[in-house]
Amino acid sequence: MRRGIAATALVASLALAATACGGDTTDESGAKGGKSGGELAGTVTWWDTSTVGSEDKVFKALAEGFEKEHPKVKVNYVNVPFADAQNKFKNAASSGSGAPDVIRSEVAWTPDFASLGYLAPLDGTAALDKQDDYLKQAAASTRYDGKTFGVPQVIDSVGVFYNKKLLKEAGVEVPKTLDELTEAAKAIKSKTGKAALYLRGDDAYWFLSFLYGEGGDMINTKDKSVTIDDKPAVDAFKAVKELVDSKVAVTDATNGWDNMQKAIKDGEVAMAINGPWAVTDTLAGDAFKDKANFGVAPVPAGSKTAGSPQGGHNYAVYAGSKNLDASYEFVKYMSSAKVQAEVTEKLSLLPTRSSVYGDPKVAENEIVQFFKPVVETAVERPWVPEGGSLFAPLQTQYTKVLTGQATPEQAAKSTGDSYRKLLKDYK
Repeated sequence: MRRGIAATALVASLALAATACGGDTTDESGAKGGKSGGELAGTVTWWDTSTVGSEDKVFKALAEGFEKEHPKVKVNYVNVPFADAQNKFKNAASSGSGAPDVIRSEVAWTPDFASLGYLAPLDGTAALDKQDDYLKQAAASTRYDGKTFGVPQVIDSVGVFYNKKLLKEAGVEVPKTLDELTEAAKAIKSKTGKAALYLRGDDAYWFLSFLYGEGGDMINTKDKSVTIDDKPAVDAFKAVKELVDSKVAVTDATNGWDNMQKAIKDGEVAMAINGPWAVTDTLAGDAFKDKANFGVAPVPAGSKTAGSPQGGHNYAVYAGSKNLDASYEFVKYMSSAKVQAEVTEKLSLLPTRSSVYGDPKVAENEIVQFFKPVVETAVERPWVPEGGSLFAPLQTQYTKVLTGQATPEQAAKSTGDSYRKLLKDYK
């Protein structure tokens, strides 16, 4: 498997050269980190990538709870835009300057960061408390080269958020297939004047459900082959293009998140594909002042099946941190069953610990009830170091198809060519 740089050498250099990470902050006792008088002390800088205005407030407050348990530790909470975090962390870690002690790492980033030597192995540390309690599919993305480099924070997938009132006015049920979606769109448009679906066009993650629905995938890690240019992928490109051309779906090439959220929250579309991370923000919209108007259903199936990608985030510790002890304990605290239950109660995000699903407040959460079985059957993305990098060429071609700049066949071939250059040992 291709790797960016020699991991062992980099870890050693980071340990010597890192001078500006969060753990370097000197506390009142003069300690830069570690323990003071037997207690944890110093500063832990945490880069959180959660949604500003809803999720961030909850996670910041939870981090303050760690400070109460460890009064000599200061948690420096920093919310970094999700779109910027991956490259920002790589730049900081590679230079040995400005990296946080702990980062909220998207599942595909974890093996990537680990392969570059940017993350501290967590096996045998306090961070991996009660390791057997984690869902197997959540823990799958935390390992690289036989070691554990992340602790599962949340697990997710996608479904269709829908406006019950608009569907009722149109006299249609929630569509279970793309064919049903196309038929429902006609009634929705004629009886409500609204579009049926908002299809985000500036993020290839939203394309994966269609790819899996046609029985395809990006790559096959077992036989090391590129599959994004096989027939199922071509069919998936055709499917999304047809949704846009027939005006079943409205889409965008830029600013997709904001456009999508505004459309569903204002009641301008009947449905949008999204995940549990967006529930709190969506319910803040005028269309859902009556929360009973909000519904969630599986993404309409393609010609083969109904498919959704596995997503989520991990807590990861920077290899060059000057306050590893406190960082490990912070991750242990933030991933504990107690904190996970609070996160679910306040944000409807899915826990990664099996035991948390036994909590009555979690078990009774309607969003959890819907997404848990979806997550259990979600398609695992390829946990390879280059996994996160697979999205850039796919995104380019996805946008080109939606905007008519490339045919589905051209898009699939171009993406496949890019993957083979990226994955040197894949055929």
